[in-house]
Amino acid sequence: MELENNFILERFNPDVLREYDIRGIVNKDLTANTAYSIGRTFGHIVCSKFSEKKIAIGYDGRLTSPSLYDALCAGLLESGANVFSIGLCPTPMAYFAHYHLKTDAAVMVTGSHNPPEYNGFKMVLNKHSFFADEIQNLQSLTTLKNILTGQGKLNNFDIRKEYVKNNLKNIKFNKRMKIAWDIANGSMGTVIDSFTNQLSRAEHIVINKEVDGTFPNHHPDPTVPKNMEQLIKTVISNSCDIGLGFDGDGDRLGVVDDKGNIIWADQYMLLLAKEISNLYENPKIIMDVKSSKVFFDEVKKFNCEPIMFKTGHSPIKEKMKEVKSPLSGEMSGHICYGDDFFGYDDAMYVGLRLLRILSNEEISLNELMGLYPKTTATPETRVNVEEIRKFEIINEIKNRLKDIKGKIIDIDGIRVENDKGWFLIRASNTQNQLTCRAESLNKDDLPDLIKLIENQLKLSGVEFKFNL
Repeated sequence: MELENNFILERFNPDVLREYDIRGIVNKDLTANTAYSIGRTFGHIVCSKFSEKKIAIGYDGRLTSPSLYDALCAGLLESGANVFSIGLCPTPMAYFAHYHLKTDAAVMVTGSHNPPEYNGFKMVLNKHSFFADEIQNLQSLTTLKNILTGQGKLNNFDIRKEYVKNNLKNIKFNKRMKIAWDIANGSMGTVIDSFTNQLSRAEHIVINKEVDGTFPNHHPDPTVPKNMEQLIKTVISNSCDIGLGFDGDGDRLGVVDDKGNIIWADQYMLLLAKEISNLYENPKIIMDVKSSKVFFDEVKKFNCEPIMFKTGHSPIKEKMKEVKSPLSGEMSGHICYGDDFFGYDDAMYVGLRLLRILSNEEISLNELMGLYPKTTATPETRVNVEEIRKFEIINEIKNRLKDIKGKIIDIDGIRVENDKGWFLIRASNTQNQLTCRAESLNKDDLPDLIKLIENQLKLSGVEFKFNL
C-alpha cells in the first residue's frame, strides 16, 4: 500500500466524537484529514505509553473505508506507531488481531450499522474499550505543540485462518441442522465460507454474502424488523432450524426461529445464560437497561446473578471486566463472551455458541423460547429532540416521577417498574434522540404504560404518540 501524505493535522468536527466511537457522514462531518488526525492523536497516545508502539488496523466493506483507512494509516505511521494491517475484515477480526498479534491497540474503520453515507472508527487500547472521555480528549491533542512525530513501520498480516480456527474451537454439533445466514453484504462476508465449509454437520443457506458497501438488498441492521424480512423468508421457504443475521461489520447478531419469528437479544440471551449457569457457580450476567424484565427474573432461576447496566457495548465490556462476568449483552445484539473467549462482541462466535446449544436440544428453537413467559411490548422507539434538551428532559422526568409508585432505576435514563410492567425513557448517547420502550405481561396493561411515557414527554414539551 502506497501512502502519500497530503494530509494536515486538524481539529475534528465535534459532532463525530460520540460516546462509544467516532462516526459521521463522509466528506461532510468526516474527511480523510479527520482520519489522518485520528491516526496522529491516537498514535501519540499509544507511542507515549508503550515501547513497541504496535497498532492493529482493519476496515469494513463500505465504499469510503479504503480511503479513510489509508489516511488513518498515514497518521499512525507519522506518529511513530508500528502498524499491523489486516485489511478488509469484520470488526471482531480487528479485535482478535489485537490479542493474536499482541498489539498495544487496535483501530477499525467501520460505519457499523449506519446508513451507507456514514463511516467511523472503533478503537481498543490495551484490551480495553477506548470511549467516552478518552474519545473526547483526542480533540485536545490536535493542537498539542509537542505531539509525537516519527516514522513507524507498516506490516501486513492475513489472519483469517487463525480467526476462523479460534472461533470454531470447541464448536461441535450433536445433530444435523439447516441454517440460514444473512451476511447483509457486510464484511463478515470475507470469512463466511471458511466457517460454513468447516461446519460439516449442517446444511447452510447463505444470502447476501458478497461484500457491497451500497447494501443493495437491505440495510445492515438486524435490530430493525424490516431488515430481517429476507432472512425470515429464507428460513420459512427452506424449512431451516434457525436464521442468523449480521450487521455491516459483524459484531451484532439477529436471530430468527424455525417459525420465522424474530428472537430478540434479551430472549436468546436466556439460552446463552442457561448454558453459562452450568459452567460457573453463580455467574454474573450483564444486560442493558432496555432489556425485558423476564430476562432478569428468569436468569435468577438459573442461579445466575443478573446485573442491569447502562446501554452501550463499550461500557458493558468494561463492566464485564470489572465484575468478571462470563457473558454480557445489550438489546442491540452486541453480545460479549468472557467464557472461553476474549470478552468482546463477535456476532459469529455468539451465533456458533447458540448453534451448539440448539444442537444439544431435542426440541426446536421456537419450542425452547415457548418455555419462557410471553410479554407484550412496544418496539424500541426513538423520539427526535434537540441535542441540548435530551439530558435535560430526562432530569425533568426523574424529578416528576421521584414519588411514583414502583421501582425506579436511573442507571441510564429512567426505568420504572410497577405491577403493570415497566417503561423506559433514556437519552441516546450517539444521536439527538430519546429512546422509549414499555413492556407488560398482560397486553391490557400496556396502554397505561404507554400513556405514562407520552404524558411525561408532553410535560417536557415533546409531542409524541406511539405508532403500534
